Amino acid sequence: MIKTTFGCTKPIIAMVHFPPLPGTPLFDVKGGMQKIIDSAASDIEALQKGGVDAVMFGNEGDRPYLLKASPSTLTAMSVAVGELKGMIKVPFGVNYLWDPVATVALGVASGARFVREIFTGVYDSDMGLWTPDAFNAVKARSDAQRQDMLMMYNINAEFASPTGSRTIAQRAKSAVFASLADIVLVSGPATGEAVEMANLKDAKQAIPDTPVFANTGVNLDNVDKILGLADGAIIGTHFKIGGDTWKAVDGDRVKRFMDKVAKIR
Repeated sequence: MIKTTFGCTKPIIAMVHFPPLPGTPLFDVKGGMQKIIDSAASDIEALQKGGVDAVMFGNEGDRPYLLKASPSTLTAMSVAVGELKGMIKVPFGVNYLWDPVATVALGVASGARFVREIFTGVYDSDMGLWTPDAFNAVKARSDAQRQDMLMMYNINAEFASPTGSRTIAQRAKSAVFASLADIVLVSGPATGEAVEMANLKDAKQAIPDTPVFANTGVNLDNVDKILGLADGAIIGTHFKIGGDTWKAVDGDRVKRFMDKVAKIR
């Protein structure tokens, strides 16, 4: 599954963070959609030049986040991905924060190879009570006959805490058994914050036949340790100038990181 989609083992998926989209409070009206597309294009160029294995589009700039997509932002993101996909030379995925059904719909429409979201569980979050909809997300993929599009299930959401008492191992196992996860993601408490190694280990032991990726906080200092356990990683913040989530991608940081990964795998 992993090698078929990404062409390698332990793939590094790099985030392409869109600036705030139309319909959100921080949207730059003067810069408009062109500024958004130009920003993402510059990041994609730097990431591909640095040697990442895949890229994933995300609407990280759309703060405060929504649990259900707004038509304006979802449409804008779809337009932006459509404009940019022609320059992408590696597999790409999408993630509309924090709507699983919208994410799958966007993935289907754009031809994405994979999608990421919170598909399972119940969370106490900054956005209120968070109750994802795995059934309709998986059904949307099935209806479109896109079973080749991998679904990555983040099982410990950032900016949120699960309302129940199930362990990370129990959540990982049920995400695969009951909700059909292709890949399970383990996160830290917020964007850019490292996963707890104990959580990564517990998830791996619970689902030995399903890939487990580190979803946040992977950097040059910890990548060897994390890839010693994880089957891949998603990198956003570390690839940015000064390690700042909201800045542009730093090509030198990407290259140094990927050079180290090449020695690990």
